Amino acid sequence: MTNGPRAEVVVDLDAIAANTAALRTRVGRPLMAVVKADGYGHGLVPAARAALAGGADALGVAVLEEALALRAAGVTAPVLAWLHAPGTDYAAALAADVEVSVNAGWALAEVVEAARATGRTARVHLCADSGLSREGAPAADWPDLVAAAARAQADGGVDVVGLWSHLAYADAPTHPTIGAQVRAFEEAVALARAAGLTGARRHLANSAATIALPDTWYDVVRPGIAVYGLDPLGGDPADHGLRPAMTVRATAALTKRVPAGAGVSYGHTYSPRTGTTLLLVPVGYADGVPRAAGNRAPVLAAGARRTIAGRVCMDQFVLDVGDADVRAGDEVVLWGPGDRGEPTAQDWADAVDTIHYELVTRVGGRFARRYVGSAGAV
Repeated sequence: MTNGPRAEVVVDLDAIAANTAALRTRVGRPLMAVVKADGYGHGLVPAARAALAGGADALGVAVLEEALALRAAGVTAPVLAWLHAPGTDYAAALAADVEVSVNAGWALAEVVEAARATGRTARVHLCADSGLSREGAPAADWPDLVAAAARAQADGGVDVVGLWSHLAYADAPTHPTIGAQVRAFEEAVALARAAGLTGARRHLANSAATIALPDTWYDVVRPGIAVYGLDPLGGDPADHGLRPAMTVRATAALTKRVPAGAGVSYGHTYSPRTGTTLLLVPVGYADGVPRAAGNRAPVLAAGARRTIAGRVCMDQFVLDVGDADVRAGDEVVLWGPGDRGEPTAQDWADAVDTIHYELVTRVGGRFARRYVGSAGAV
């Protein structure tokens, strides 16, 4: 029987540092560790500090609020924030020495205005759409954007320090879109260089590309999920020298015997064929456990893997543990590194037809978070 909290997410900071070091050694060039989305569910500031302890040269986040939270916590490493809507407080970004991405003329104009208002030079990365059709500037708009950025740089308002894009199919390393995107990116870079933006560093490689596509490494790589020890290619992370940093566990709240045919959980989508013991796990979809995991996802309990019995509820789910010797207070592990027989986040992703990115970033709610290891500790 455990004496821990009802439910917790345990994060191994040393694993994050070791993963970062392994990736940094692999590429032999600067590495920007992506810590957006609360460090992919691992905790923004602790994950950032652990990645830096592992050799990360810079940090990447999606939104400015994340970058400012890092600064407020005393993180001084270079930080890039890349997802902005009109009216973003770029003055706050410049005051905190946060680098910002620009993908449209109106955004560049807002950054230039903030630079004038604050008297600071904005460090800018220009994002080109090389084929993902997402946040980058389309090819038709790119020449005007780089020309405007070159003028702003000549005027002293901005310093264009990065040129970047994002791959759509890096997790399928032989997909033909990869070559097309690389060519589109290099064309975008050539236009920027011709416009006078010769000092900007190029970055294209996400986690999958950092592992599998050396031709995309350019000047900086930008891994995210791999920093946390998960394989972006869907395989065994150990094959790439990585270890998952997250374990999700809970404490059993109740056990009971039920007869054959008893209906279990909402809708009675599960009924045992014989008399059995049920174990109640006090976490549910309000805590980020997917409702779709009912009758599908594996859990380690009473020394064996068990499939969730019936529907996942808002606050709880049920396991059928047969005649196992169990009691309230026993540990239940949803996922972890896998070396104690527990399922992995990839196992859950396969079971519920999603990706491990979604699982680790959504788990939370009323889970406590606990850190082990010392990497980056202050």
